[in-house]
Amino acid sequence: MRIATPTRTRTILNEYGHRMRKSLGQNFLIDGNIIENIIEGAGVTIEDTVLEIGPGIGSMTEILSEKAKKVIAVEIDKNLIPILEKTLEHRDNIEIIHQDILKLDLEKLQKEKGLETGFKVVANLPYYVTTPIIMSLLEGNAPIHSITVMIQKEVADRILASKDCKVYGALTVACNLYADVREVLSVPPTVFLPRPKVSSTVITFTPKANQLTTGERKLLFGIVKDAFGKRRKTLLNSLSSGDLGFSKDQVREALGIAGVDPIKRAENLTIEDFKGIMNAFSQTVKK
Repeated sequence: MRIATPTRTRTILNEYGHRMRKSLGQNFLIDGNIIENIIEGAGVTIEDTVLEIGPGIGSMTEILSEKAKKVIAVEIDKNLIPILEKTLEHRDNIEIIHQDILKLDLEKLQKEKGLETGFKVVANLPYYVTTPIIMSLLEGNAPIHSITVMIQKEVADRILASKDCKVYGALTVACNLYADVREVLSVPPTVFLPRPKVSSTVITFTPKANQLTTGERKLLFGIVKDAFGKRRKTLLNSLSSGDLGFSKDQVREALGIAGVDPIKRAENLTIEDFKGIMNAFSQTVKK
């Protein structure tokens, strides 16, 4: 019997006396069909090495190991390590690492494991740390082919939002700057133990080639932060009263060069608009 069933999951938890840790956002998948759909959506094949974040008791890890060449499972909860070692002992292509993914050097891991050709990431992310993990993966230099994550629907809606939408914001711009993003499937609370109070969404990020320098990226995100920090104001007012310290004249000139109407608001701009403003500020500030 697979791990991802209500009966098997409860049996394992009871056997080891494991209590769910709310602080770590532990909700374990108990529906094998949902897991199959997630893995299919991630495009995992027998040629792939998969980095799984937060394997829990191995519900998805077990099925991933049947589809992939190798699975490297990174788990932060030390109490789950002996459970994983037992539940997955019948699979010889799984490596379990006890570590906080935000502290794990993925470039070093990639070199140590001979993953120069890259790997795919699959995860059921804890809601409380979703954004830091996604941005850490997107901003890093490890050769990641794709990132498929299950996250809270509300956060997914923000990432997938289009301009002129009220949930379109800095997170939308940041994620879509680094990757092409698509929705894989919606996941109801009923497929978890314990059941969360909210629905989830699985999305896949396909990283784009980084075309910005460190300085350009810093300026761009500063502009995005200032623009959305006072999103009800016009760009002229939000960018001239933000942390970057630009004057109204500088903002007006940069927006003119970029061809962006100064009375627009942050939510009205595309990612290309923000890039254009960044380039314009780079020109005017150097004068």
